[in-house]
Amino acid sequence: MTAATVERGRLSPGTRVMLNKVPEVTIYFWIIKILCTTVGESFADYINETLGVGLTNTTLIFSAALIVVGVAQFWVRRYIPSIYWTVVVLISVVGTLLTDNLTDGHNVPLRTSTILFSVLLAVVFAIWYARERTLSIHTIVTTPRESFYWLTVLVTFALGTAAGDWTLELTGWGPGKSVLLPAGLIAAIFVAWRLGAGPVLCFWLAFILTRPLGANIGDFLGAPADEGGQGLGTLWTSIIFLAAILATVVYLSITKKDQTERVYVGADGVAADHPGGRCLIAITDHPVVTPALVDALNARANDRATHVHLVVTNPASHEITEHHKLAHQAEAEVRDAVARLRRETSAEITDWAVSIRHDPMDAVEETIQRTRVDEVIVAVDHHRVAHALHQDLEDRLAHQHVAVTSVGATPPATKA
Repeated sequence: MTAATVERGRLSPGTRVMLNKVPEVTIYFWIIKILCTTVGESFADYINETLGVGLTNTTLIFSAALIVVGVAQFWVRRYIPSIYWTVVVLISVVGTLLTDNLTDGHNVPLRTSTILFSVLLAVVFAIWYARERTLSIHTIVTTPRESFYWLTVLVTFALGTAAGDWTLELTGWGPGKSVLLPAGLIAAIFVAWRLGAGPVLCFWLAFILTRPLGANIGDFLGAPADEGGQGLGTLWTSIIFLAAILATVVYLSITKKDQTERVYVGADGVAADHPGGRCLIAITDHPVVTPALVDALNARANDRATHVHLVVTNPASHEITEHHKLAHQAEAEVRDAVARLRRETSAEITDWAVSIRHDPMDAVEETIQRTRVDEVIVAVDHHRVAHALHQDLEDRLAHQHVAVTSVGATPPATKA
């Protein structure tokens, strides 16, 4: 995939389209996120309190640094680990200082700050979804989406600071014990995600909780022994964690293990462009040929040459890898479906794939980023709540400025 091919996507007229600007959510993501949060807490305390710079001056220094590095992050057209994670470190500090300024500078109670940032986060999510019809971090490929993403990250750090400090204020726990609560909640969220809970909700809840977890780890390591800490101090805690961040970023830059490169299993030549004729995406959650899909493809192929990218949605309840058993099963079923489509339709089935993403919207958008698309044919079952709210896949794809057609999704019953 290259930047040149991505520019052929159609997210909106005149929109600057880029490769995904954020990393894949792997174990490395969460490790470095916690490291960044710990550094944000410890380094800000060192500058503010140990060096005596003061809360206001510390806020101005880190805000200026965030603006400089943030400009670089928005300027590049793809995810670069060194720039991205520098922004995360700085934004964690600024988010923390936002809450500290309200609490220490303006005497705003932590409970009030927690409610304020919770409401603000809900507003940001509402505007983001209303404009983009998705909150997925897998398709941060335009400047507006990246702006919503970083604004959300900033608010989550401020919210995590307020909620975490409020919890400590209520419980009176020391540095060691305070690590257990956010760690336990993150573990519970992971279990819920594995059992099929919404990945977007689980991601952002865990993202918020990593802030108090990282901050409490920093306090535990930096606090004096007589206060329940390990006595490293804020400077050495910052140095150790900055070294760990640097090592991890170098490793990820070399191995590219956290970069969005493969978003399908069993892909058969995805991303080919075609010089002439109509180019379609046919997306289905059933790797079985339905009469409605056959009729739709034949109707278009009878009009003019038609090239079809067949995409099957994720067969699991959560995101999977290409080694998942359900992925292998779906791959075999799709091969059979493609063979039948090639027999029963005059359209050219140029490629097929099984998406690893939980949200079928991601599967469509990631295909659109790779090739020119004139129409999307949706053969995905409607869910009752989404249908009532007019949030079916075809409704959400309306902003793509590509023709969208819904056909029957459920395969016919097998005769005895």
